Amino acid sequence: MHNQKTMIATNRFGLGARPGEAAQAASDPQAWLLAQLESENANEFQAAGLKPSEQAAREYFEFQAAKRKAKKEASAKADDENKPRPDMNSPRSILVSEIETRTRFAVTTGNPFRERLVRFWSNHFTVSTTRNPVVPVAGAFEREAIRPHVTGSFFDMLAAAEMHQAMLIYLDNAQSVGPNSMGGKRRGRGLNENLAREILELHTVGVNGGYSQQDVTNFAKILTGWTIAGPRDRNPTGKTYFDERRHEPGKQMVMGKNYPDLGAEQAVQVLKDLSTKPETARFVSTKLARHFISDAPPAPAIEKLSKAYLDSAGDLGVVSAELVKLDAAWQEPAEKFKSPDEFYISALRGLGANTLQSRGLRGSYASLGQLPFSAPSPAGWPDEAAAWLGPDSIQKRLEWSQALAGKVGRRFDPRQFVDETLGASAGERTRFMVNGADSRQQGMTLALMAPEFQRR
Repeated sequence: MHNQKTMIATNRFGLGARPGEAAQAASDPQAWLLAQLESENANEFQAAGLKPSEQAAREYFEFQAAKRKAKKEASAKADDENKPRPDMNSPRSILVSEIETRTRFAVTTGNPFRERLVRFWSNHFTVSTTRNPVVPVAGAFEREAIRPHVTGSFFDMLAAAEMHQAMLIYLDNAQSVGPNSMGGKRRGRGLNENLAREILELHTVGVNGGYSQQDVTNFAKILTGWTIAGPRDRNPTGKTYFDERRHEPGKQMVMGKNYPDLGAEQAVQVLKDLSTKPETARFVSTKLARHFISDAPPAPAIEKLSKAYLDSAGDLGVVSAELVKLDAAWQEPAEKFKSPDEFYISALRGLGANTLQSRGLRGSYASLGQLPFSAPSPAGWPDEAAAWLGPDSIQKRLEWSQALAGKVGRRFDPRQFVDETLGASAGERTRFMVNGADSRQQGMTLALMAPEFQRR
């Protein structure tokens, strides 16, 4: 039976043990995790067939134009049944492909700690398909702005995320225009502060990070000009670029520092300074500790992570390694309650799944209450048990577990499932219930709903 430290490595740091994975981690669980941080190309995410953001954004513009044209022609010639119609599911089909590929990788990867970090940072820099224009580029955002930087520089990830098409659309900076810019004077268009506010509040220093409303407004002015090329622009359609004509001219002060008007570089300088602030180190360290230790992480753990962040100038590989070395991260019993996504992925990993049924994938996510890339706000999905422990949520997990057990119950021994996924973390009561089940199907349901499997 695998010891508790091995199961912490595979469940708390990883995404849930696949058959045989605990055995791989058993000799030195910490070394197993650290090796995943150093192996940048191991088990590399396969993006074959997925569209880069520029192409996806361009196709979205084309899709919208085709919709408008089809609607106009339909009203003018409603009886023409043979006229070709645009594919009305085009943006949605891009999203479905992204979710399928992302989920399949999470279920099968041999570097689950690294993949958990991808999902953590993707949630930190949330973009959501609750806004339709984000639908085709949400998956590309994670692939392009998050994945390349999870063990690299926080500044590099920050800059890549804030200037990405998905973020510029989601937080309205693509439409923001400096009031005194050439575009602002001609068109009477105004400033949008959403991106500036969320960078400060959610992505860097945090709501208690010492900034004022004036800082938000000044930063929003600095960010003007960062937009996306549309069909009528001189740049390739769908491309992120800096439009000097929309940029608010002049120097601006943000959090006590003056930034001269350097065009596109003005925003980059602010992001660089934000990435090095102690407030940012503490904010992101607190979130990491909350995700990997407990909903109320101990202050010493946060301090150690903050120090690692500042000493390394925001090297996320160094910070993640420090996280693995924290005694608090290895404490029992497990305090973190799995989100629906974590529960779903860990169940499929425990069963050793290698393929997914596309038809049931979206339904499973929706029924459990956490469809990828659809967080309810820029704050992302909640990372505390209270958000997922309601009676309705537990009932949905039970119903899903019963359905899954009905499909696999005859082929899988639930006792072996408990050994592989929980090891020594499984309590006597859980083993007694699973061992005494009337059928494999019932035993698998009990294993999936066991308190130890619901937590990490």
